Amino acid sequence: MTTQNRAYLYAGTAVLMWSTVGSAFKLTLRYLSPVQMLLYACFVSILVLFIILIIQKKLPLLYSSGRTKVLHSALNGLLNPFLFYIVLFNAYDKLLTQEAMVLNFTWPVTLTLLSILILRQKSGWKSLLAIFISFIGIVIIATNGNLVSLKFSSPSGVALALGSTVIWSLFWIVNIKDKRDEVVKLFLNFFFGFIYILIASFFLDILVIPTWQALAGTIYIGVFEMGIAYVFWLKGLQLSSTTAKVSNLIFLAPFISLFIINLTVGEPILWSTIGGLAFITAGIILQRANN
Repeated sequence: MTTQNRAYLYAGTAVLMWSTVGSAFKLTLRYLSPVQMLLYACFVSILVLFIILIIQKKLPLLYSSGRTKVLHSALNGLLNPFLFYIVLFNAYDKLLTQEAMVLNFTWPVTLTLLSILILRQKSGWKSLLAIFISFIGIVIIATNGNLVSLKFSSPSGVALALGSTVIWSLFWIVNIKDKRDEVVKLFLNFFFGFIYILIASFFLDILVIPTWQALAGTIYIGVFEMGIAYVFWLKGLQLSSTTAKVSNLIFLAPFISLFIINLTVGEPILWSTIGGLAFITAGIILQRANN
């Protein structure tokens, strides 16, 4: 197998994993609250990432992190996983799985907007057109295709889904200049994030012994969404001759997710979801082509 084919295999496997997690979120939320689900999934992810650090012989990199870098990870852990996943899981709790999944897919649009506002990056008319096209897709999904009345299916759910993209984008912006190993950073983020979630759980008095269904769901989320998938994606990017060759595979994720959501959660896929996804994807592709 050539190096490029190995890159496709790693990246493609990561995309398949991420395509299943929307369904895993929704199914697990039948048994746990968003904070409870995050608590157990985050604990699993810490174990998985620590094992990966051992396998990759990166523990010395973890121990050599200075005080400044550790404090940076503590801040990042507040953004992701703590705030990001609490907001995202609450969005999944209020919306159809397909709606929450597709709206969360708009994070590249949000990242572009925040880069213009915070980093003062210049933006041409093509970037603004791309944002507008994606915005049309957001409105189509949020209103279930009822553009005339602009009646939102769940205003709070839509706000949470879009809010999660803001948190995710801020997380990436503050990480731009942090050149540490990605797996080391991810482990420290989830370590501090788990501490925040555990403290919140004590204050909210929601610590419970999960059922086997809840435990299975959180293990799946912790292993794949918050662990192996991310490492596989990084490996694919590392092996690929160009980033674009594998990064474009991410566009397959929402379409595969719709099929899995229909199969596992039992949601009929709405035409408004498909139409909105088409607009959002077109806007993101146009944005990437302009970069």
